[in-house]
Amino acid sequence: MVARTIRDRIEARTLTPGARLPSIRAMAEASGVARSTVVEAYERLAGDGVIRSRPGSGFYVAAPLAPLALDRLVPAPEREVDPLWMLRQSLREDRHDLKPGCGWLPDDWLAGDALRKAMRGTARTIDDGTLAGYASPRGSLPLRTLLARRMADQGIYTGPDQILLTDSGTHALDLVCRFLLQPGDTVLVDDPCYFNFLALLRAHRAKVIGVPMTPGGPDVVAFAEATATHRPRFYLTNSGVHNPTGASLAAATAHRLLKIADTHDLVIVEDDIFADFEHALSPRLAAFDGLDRTIRIGSFSKSLSAAVRCGHIAARPDWIEALADLRIATSMAGSPLAANLLHAVLTDGSYRRHVEGVRARLARATARVSKRLCAVGIEPWIEPAAGIFLWARLPDGVDAVDLARRAIADGIVLAPGPVFSTSGGWRDHMRFNVAMSDDDRLSAFLDRAHR
Repeated sequence: MVARTIRDRIEARTLTPGARLPSIRAMAEASGVARSTVVEAYERLAGDGVIRSRPGSGFYVAAPLAPLALDRLVPAPEREVDPLWMLRQSLREDRHDLKPGCGWLPDDWLAGDALRKAMRGTARTIDDGTLAGYASPRGSLPLRTLLARRMADQGIYTGPDQILLTDSGTHALDLVCRFLLQPGDTVLVDDPCYFNFLALLRAHRAKVIGVPMTPGGPDVVAFAEATATHRPRFYLTNSGVHNPTGASLAAATAHRLLKIADTHDLVIVEDDIFADFEHALSPRLAAFDGLDRTIRIGSFSKSLSAAVRCGHIAARPDWIEALADLRIATSMAGSPLAANLLHAVLTDGSYRRHVEGVRARLARATARVSKRLCAVGIEPWIEPAAGIFLWARLPDGVDAVDLARRAIADGIVLAPGPVFSTSGGWRDHMRFNVAMSDDDRLSAFLDRAHR
């Protein structure tokens, strides 16, 4: 209580830097507490650097004043429901929250045992350079060689010289944006698309144009019109297991997109982080294009662990060379420890067994959650062939943003349609993570919400 009172006075500017605090005896008498309580509070504040002791003189305020927080003087305006709002809600630390709006698997669905086994093995064999040193600019050669072999299974034939390791899928996309964009450049995205695409492109000061999404990929006519009208620098998409819709790209659509891209000299950036959730391989733009004008991004944060920070970029050799220079300039190098750990998990068979189990579990969860949603009047847009998402239409008259705000009060994080849209559309849609949505609390909330 004493420590909190002093902190509040400093924040309220009734105690300023250099001000002398009451003596321990005076503070104890004024607060009605024991001297030992004041001693403990002063020691804690001193340890935090808030106050400092001057021997023989007393305790004085040491902390610099924080910027005046106006939201303490007037009621704070309600934060806009946008991509950053969505990310903040998804990353809330409250362990009691239910998060059907987040974009990852629950902790107990991930490969904890496989990672522990790999950590033990890596600890026995790893050398001092890997523990203490920097990685090479492009990252671990054994891991890049393995990733090249895995891409060949998707029809993307490349070599380790065309792969750059990054800290994550988001880091990979950030590097690509730095490489391709100038402020004011135009980027095409699907509408709807992954909301962090919008947040990251906004950070790069790009002009973002949405192309309507269909169950087989972007609307080709609208794509051609947007490309001719806006002359975008690149098109950013998920081809397999689209986020948020769960759709898969049709082969005919892929060929038409690449023809348009070739005509207008358009680069395509294909984010493929959900690839391992597919039961059967769907078409990939990078495979049809041969990494000529397509850049492929991937990571294992969704399928293995978000704590093992290791993504990758596959592209033309000259582009990889330039991207590696950007990586050096902005973050020096990646983690050789993370690369070794990932390589171990991918090569000992445990990852393959893990993802096979996750695919089966997701298929069962999708069926159950779809049934639960339909029971409360929420209709899935399509029946996805794979993945963790159901993109669903709310009952008539229910606004997704309003529903998401009300859900927060109940400790439920939902993902309303407008955060995925360049135009703020899809207000009658919501994205549900099936691994987080098979819960009676969510069903009860949704049932109450539209009555």
